[in-house]
Amino acid sequence: MSKPFTCDVVVVGAGMVGAACTLYAARAGLDVALVDRGPVAGGTTGAGEGNLLVSDKEPGPELDLALLSGRLWVDLAEATELASAIEYEAKGGVVVAATPEGLTALETFAAGQRAAGVAAVPVAADRLHDLEPQLAPGLAGAVHYPQDAQVMPALAAAHLVRASGARLLTGRTVTEVLRTADGSARGVRTDRGEIHAPAVVNAAGTWGSAVAALAGVSLPVLPRRGFVLVTEPLPRLVRHKVYAADYVADVASDSAALQTSPVVEGTAAGPILIGASRERVGFDRSFSLPALRELAAGATRLFPFLSGVRALRTYLGFRPYMPDHLPAIGPDPRVPGLFHACGHEGAGIGLATGTGHLLAQILTGRTPDLDLAPFRPDRFPQEAV
Repeated sequence: MSKPFTCDVVVVGAGMVGAACTLYAARAGLDVALVDRGPVAGGTTGAGEGNLLVSDKEPGPELDLALLSGRLWVDLAEATELASAIEYEAKGGVVVAATPEGLTALETFAAGQRAAGVAAVPVAADRLHDLEPQLAPGLAGAVHYPQDAQVMPALAAAHLVRASGARLLTGRTVTEVLRTADGSARGVRTDRGEIHAPAVVNAAGTWGSAVAALAGVSLPVLPRRGFVLVTEPLPRLVRHKVYAADYVADVASDSAALQTSPVVEGTAAGPILIGASRERVGFDRSFSLPALRELAAGATRLFPFLSGVRALRTYLGFRPYMPDHLPAIGPDPRVPGLFHACGHEGAGIGLATGTGHLLAQILTGRTPDLDLAPFRPDRFPQEAV
């Protein structure tokens, strides 16, 4: 067992959100240690597509966080040491509607987003192929979202951790949140020793509920499984992130059953990524042929050329689902010194920068740029831990 050491903040979870919390806390002058039972980006982050989206968010707290995060991602992408390392690509998104009724609903949704500060540009049916020449014929129209972007998530998380200069402690499982006599957090115990700090940040993503329980509080984070199909490398035939309008409804759904809606995007490396599926089946990592068939069928409806393209592999991940679809961000009033930054579902890559920035402001006693009340960790009925 290693000897205990002391720092200002210990962040639990080296995924994208934990990496961003570490970076912004370190930039704020705090001595930070980042601990994870596995490698950097070894959980949900490593199984993500790297989407930085505003297009799928209705006006409200999550969209406000997405807009803040988007500005911060641009700042990071423009930093000399991170410019190409994180594979940031401001390619924009295109949300398509198959029917006139679907287009009316999409344009109404987009109008509300524009009022909240989103760039949402209507695209008539006869102009769709100017944006995406390979799209299927007969679609009713679309909305173009130039603010949507993408990073390579595992690379981005690793480079943010490196840029932070913080101590990285991988291969260490947190077994307890240490408490003082008055109940305040004072660090964590791991299977390889203790880390003492007056602030503990739960950035454990899909496993955030388990980390909260180590501190004696409940947080209703549940795993929501999703698959991604990866094609053979191709020339750039899909220029934007392209998805069907019903994807937004699937994201907002409370259903535990399998849901799929076509999401197709090219990557800088050449392969096309095809999603998106959602189902609540616990941490079941079983291969699901029905889910993958639905993904392939939906993608070829949008882009017929894909019917002749080989899928080389598939992977799955578990999105950290919360009952109201908002993450837990900020201090936990039940345990002074405990902070949460988890439960972002499928939006954690995009929302990570804003989350880390806001948490760093809280940790250093500043007023956060956004109202954190909607993200309060104790907003749910408490279960016995």
